[in-house]
Amino acid sequence: MSENKMAKAITICEVCLRDGLQNEKTILTTEEKIDLVNKMSDAGFKVIEVGSFMSPKAVPQMANTDDVFKAMNKKPGVQYRALIANERGVDRAIACGCEKVKLNVSASVAHNIANLNMTPAESVAGFGACVEKAKAAGIGISGSISMAFGSPWDKEISIDTVKSIVEAYLKVGVDEISLSDASGMAYPTQVMEMCPEMAKAYPEVTWWLHFHNTRGLGVANIFAGIMSGFTRFDSSFAGVGGCPFVPGAAGNVATEDVLHMCDESHIETGIDLDKAIAISRQVVQYIHHPTDSYILRAGKAKDLILEVPKKRVKHEEKK
Repeated sequence: MSENKMAKAITICEVCLRDGLQNEKTILTTEEKIDLVNKMSDAGFKVIEVGSFMSPKAVPQMANTDDVFKAMNKKPGVQYRALIANERGVDRAIACGCEKVKLNVSASVAHNIANLNMTPAESVAGFGACVEKAKAAGIGISGSISMAFGSPWDKEISIDTVKSIVEAYLKVGVDEISLSDASGMAYPTQVMEMCPEMAKAYPEVTWWLHFHNTRGLGVANIFAGIMSGFTRFDSSFAGVGGCPFVPGAAGNVATEDVLHMCDESHIETGIDLDKAIAISRQVVQYIHHPTDSYILRAGKAKDLILEVPKKRVKHEEKK
């Protein structure tokens, strides 16, 4: 990959409030979520996934998403979005003031059936009405393709399969698309092969990448995406989250780990790392268990730079 394609600045969408918390046994109160989302915008996040408009019976952790949207402080220049599955989700977005929604389909037929009880083709075909309703209400809409890098139910997810879903999204009017590694099976060289191919084939698409850290490659995959010229990535405070439909696929990429990597690599994010670390610690307190965050365990690398004791310096000077 040529060096000039490496992104010098990236945008991070914080997904802890949705993709992270939907997998937690502890259900945060509306007030706790509002406090977190307000601190996120204050820390510099420009895109925040606040929750989802799914059935409260199916995803009780997201039942108060509407109330959070109504009561949080909406900071100018920040995009607050939510996941939807159908037109009812668009209706709820309109009612509570959500200005951006996201649809999702799996590249794996088996996974999509388990998640939404539809084949990928049926899901995308049914998105047309959602897109029309959202656009008529002035609400932005994007799409996600989970399992784009691999699935435990398929021997291989081909690039052609992913392309067919991208084309289906474009057909219904969605041109902002996220390639998601919900199964945690992606690896850096695969990312560096797929991303340039997709960007070249569909230059009209605004791309996002969503990686899980299930096997410890999350940050490496994000860096591979950055090396490929991609500039938009999802992450979750403290690494909270995972996919409930994939065996063992727990763990999003920890936001503070990504920010630390960018800070050390001189890649701009516009986000205050120290404020982000404080938010991650707050999230861990809320969910009552430790998480897979390197920075929460070890701290920033710059914190290890210590001054040489003055007495020792004087002693060495005398020698």
